[in-house]
Amino acid sequence: MKNLLLLVLSVATLSATAQKNDPAAKSLLDKVSQNFKSLKTVVANYSLTVTNRAGKTAGQKSGQIYLKGAKYKITENSMEILSDGKTQWRFEPDANEVTVSKVDNSADGITPQKLFTNFYDKDFLYKLNGPATVNGKKVKEIELTPTDKRKSFFKVYVYVDEAQNMIVSSKIFENSGNVYNYSMTNLKTNQALSDAMFAFDKSKHPGVDVIQQ
Repeated sequence: MKNLLLLVLSVATLSATAQKNDPAAKSLLDKVSQNFKSLKTVVANYSLTVTNRAGKTAGQKSGQIYLKGAKYKITENSMEILSDGKTQWRFEPDANEVTVSKVDNSADGITPQKLFTNFYDKDFLYKLNGPATVNGKKVKEIELTPTDKRKSFFKVYVYVDEAQNMIVSSKIFENSGNVYNYSMTNLKTNQALSDAMFAFDKSKHPGVDVIQQ
């Protein structure tokens, strides 16, 4: 799960050089960003499939993601990552252990929300490739290339559902040959989500081992 955040949400810290970018791609990404900022909450199922250089599946993960403003909750089987926007808790019930850390809200910080808003503004070259199909749905494919060649990946594709103005899938190509395919399904917006669900309640987990980072 940690790798999912680092690999997929690392896109949030990158974007493009304006004079070389495709205006059509920027227009579509701007709509995605503006739409996401207007939503009160987002709930979706996610899946991550990793394939190696030989094209064989090297790993799979799936779960649910909940977003409300700067708050988020990510579940994967029984494991949970929660944040109230200031503090993050990573709870692993099998070990009855929770790791607590501060959220980095600086410009370089990585949060789920940044995946959907203004992740394309600085160090990516981007272009609109045209129509594609993801999970049987017609979408638009945008190709992003990092201008910093020292990055661990050399290409990112994001797939936008124009009807919802949302990124529903992304594909990240690592220099190692691994390809990370991330997708979201059953997307629901403006659901009623309580603030309490985004914070870890120690009283509900007697004897939990707290690790402070």
